[in-house]
Amino acid sequence: MFRLALCQIAGSADKELNITKAEKYIREAASQGARVISLPEMWNCPYSNDYFRKFAEPAEGRCVSFMSELARELGIYLIGGTIAELDGDRVYNTCFCFGKDGEIIGRHRKVHLFDIDVPGRIRFMESDTLTAGEEMTVIDTEFCKIGVAICYDVRFPEWFRKMALAGAKLMVLPAAFNTTTGPVHWDITMQARAVDNQVYFAANAPALDEKGIFKAYGNSCIVSPWAEFVAHADDSECIIYGDIDTDYVDSVRQQLPLLAHRRPELY
Repeated sequence: MFRLALCQIAGSADKELNITKAEKYIREAASQGARVISLPEMWNCPYSNDYFRKFAEPAEGRCVSFMSELARELGIYLIGGTIAELDGDRVYNTCFCFGKDGEIIGRHRKVHLFDIDVPGRIRFMESDTLTAGEEMTVIDTEFCKIGVAICYDVRFPEWFRKMALAGAKLMVLPAAFNTTTGPVHWDITMQARAVDNQVYFAANAPALDEKGIFKAYGNSCIVSPWAEFVAHADDSECIIYGDIDTDYVDSVRQQLPLLAHRRPELY
């Protein structure tokens, strides 16, 4: 069993201020015994196509170095939310993951880009700026394998089944749902991914910034393999914690052997 912490913070147009805030929350989580700590999607900049390229940096940049050094100092596994990663001329929405020695143990580039148009409510086209990733990400830790995905990836259940079959017992999703889809889809989607794959599912959102360009729904949560909420935030800046019991994952899978009962030859 180990303690997981999700840091629900809001990004601003001041990158250094965002880094200072992230450090404060990560240190607090570590002081409370969290061994795996996560940040939200685009924690270091406003969630807007107008800012992604402006704030983008390479894998050797300021934010990755900051996260690496802090993970090493605190001896934690850090799932670094997402930042805009610059690779050549391309910009990716990327989650860098760090081991206790500060080394990068995973890099997930958002596979499914959020191109949506709800007339009169919201229009957002990530593909105007971002390039889609191509690879599944499951990281190895001393506790268990952890699947990592980003926001809109969660709408595609096949992606998470693939990670479960690869051995993931916990999935962490940095995700910035908006206030249109969040109230109706957030909780039920996270519960569905948890119960369908019999894993702990942790969705780490940014906090709501009423004055910000993008209105994030917040409501970070940790769901058990039985679809029960272990922890649930509101929309304010906070840290939520959950004890992840991998033996409980095994128990649920033994009692209700969904993965063993699959009929992949039929579908």
